[in-house]
Amino acid sequence: MNAPAVAPPVLSVRNLVKHFPVRSKGLIRRDVGAVHAVCGVSLELAEGETLGLVGESGCGKSTTARVVLQLLPATSGSVYYRGRDLTTLGTRQMRALRRELQIVFQDPYASLDPRLPVNEIIAEPLRIHGRYNGGGREQVRDLMRTVGLKPEHGNRFPHEFSGGQRQRIGVARALALRPKVLVLDEPVSALDVSIQAGVLNLLGELQAELGLSYLFVSHDLSVVRHIADRIAVMYLGKIVETGPVDQLFSGPAHPYTQALISAIPLPDPRKERARERITVVGDVPSPVSPPSGCRFRTRCPTFAGELSEAERDRCINAEPELVDRGQGHPVACHYARQRSLL
Repeated sequence: MNAPAVAPPVLSVRNLVKHFPVRSKGLIRRDVGAVHAVCGVSLELAEGETLGLVGESGCGKSTTARVVLQLLPATSGSVYYRGRDLTTLGTRQMRALRRELQIVFQDPYASLDPRLPVNEIIAEPLRIHGRYNGGGREQVRDLMRTVGLKPEHGNRFPHEFSGGQRQRIGVARALALRPKVLVLDEPVSALDVSIQAGVLNLLGELQAELGLSYLFVSHDLSVVRHIADRIAVMYLGKIVETGPVDQLFSGPAHPYTQALISAIPLPDPRKERARERITVVGDVPSPVSPPSGCRFRTRCPTFAGELSEAERDRCINAEPELVDRGQGHPVACHYARQRSLL
């Protein structure tokens, strides 16, 4: 009996690197260093799947999202969309593909033009790509209905809507060209908790109805848990652990993932008091000069309290590869050990 064929990923990121130059001050400015924002990130997104990219502020996740869409040029590496390397395409070739690759930005207050009424904001992608004439007005009305807004409010301006409604407008604009992949860059972080739930439910319904693939960027693991199929945890420009949602939450193996999960409050006070806590200390190192070996070692509780001197030397001098070390999913830690924290 033949094994079922595995569909190729709709989006594949391989060894992606993005460095920003640091220049000296003065009349003659020279490059004196670089911000190592993204360092060798590899990801895959299947059709109809949601991949959560998670990490604290400044870890490089939003930069990764923008480089994936070629809103920022890559320093090196490849981004394949349906077999085509986006990093090798010119402006004209990339413009045609932007119909299938769209983004919803973090701030619903800043991402909408305050000078345009909502129906013009949603219609703008259609006009740019020559798809408005011949039914564009009705398509805008349909898009507003799809995201739970009233078409008769299309003549209003963004400041006349709530934060959740503005984010729905952003989603409608992103859907105007009927994309296949949506990059969601912290789409609910600026919203109240009750409004977050409504936007997340909307995204889930749209994915089921339209067959969309999501790259969901967030710093909040509890939010990602409710929408993602798989999670990639990012720290200081690198992926440190990745796997299915249930697997990562039931048995995280990297100390950084464990710290993120243990920070999620539990609704049961008894379980909350009795649970094991994994904490990290100190500040995130500068991405201009990241630590040698394991980048997390300067804040790692395992490195600080559980390793011998020889094991610490290994963490200092050898960068851990992102591989399966017996946990059932890839982990970038020499001494990965699964823990149950929820």
